[in-house]
Amino acid sequence: MADPDKLSTSALARKLGLPVQQLFATLKDYGWIQRHQDSWLLTNKGEFEGGGYVDSQRYGRYIVWPDSLVEHPMLSAIESNQRVSASGMRRYYPKLHPRQINRALAELGLQVHSVLGWELTEQGRKLGGQQEESDNSGAYYVTWPHEIVDHPVIHRELDAQADAGAPVSAEPADDLFASAALTELVGIDGHALETALELKVCNWLYLAQLAHAHQRALPVEEVLYADFYLPAARVYIECWDEEVPPERLGLKLKKKDVYREAGLRLIEINEKDADRLDEVLGRPLMDYGIRV
Repeated sequence: MADPDKLSTSALARKLGLPVQQLFATLKDYGWIQRHQDSWLLTNKGEFEGGGYVDSQRYGRYIVWPDSLVEHPMLSAIESNQRVSASGMRRYYPKLHPRQINRALAELGLQVHSVLGWELTEQGRKLGGQQEESDNSGAYYVTWPHEIVDHPVIHRELDAQADAGAPVSAEPADDLFASAALTELVGIDGHALETALELKVCNWLYLAQLAHAHQRALPVEEVLYADFYLPAARVYIECWDEEVPPERLGLKLKKKDVYREAGLRLIEINEKDADRLDEVLGRPLMDYGIRV
């Protein structure tokens, strides 16, 4: 049974009146905790401040803190009334680029991308969004109350994208420590994908609002299927993982010859490019007349 005088990080955040994600990030900045794979671990500093562990059948092992930390000067001095932009939200989702965060917020209907920049919608205004304008460029952007990082829908969507291709927890956990269970790779748009690289490409295309097909037949007599097809640009996309099983490698090499012989537009994505899709996909698509 958990010690009633010990608080989980989430409970400590509630007592401090802080967003949970902000407290996790702050404790990491202070050097009290560190991320290891899918778990948070105490550092020597964290143990010195009274941090410990509790083993839960539902949540697995998670960190607890003494109730007295509510009065700790370093924690009580944290302010949560500041506003945060997509760039600032990257602190909580370091695997995501601000552009990915902005696109995710747009997909949720909170803002739209226009020639002026990111413009707030009425739905976004209901969540506390404010329209801002850059002093330097005049471009529009949106700021949000810091508590938005704890909004269950936004946290779920951004967390899922940050962990795209990794095991997904079967049920939500109070301190983000639930044991992971393998699930099928399914894109935001519902496409069932075969690899983590395909998942990242599919999500990128969807959030960029580009209509695309998965496993589309090539326009040749032999029945072959492209990983992705963008009809607006007549462009095919093939994903090359670091290790391709022999039975698939022969087929992919064959498709590569077909693309060349048929004169089809092809963009190839390697696994090492998974975290720079804006560059390796965005630039070629612009050459084909697709603005992203």
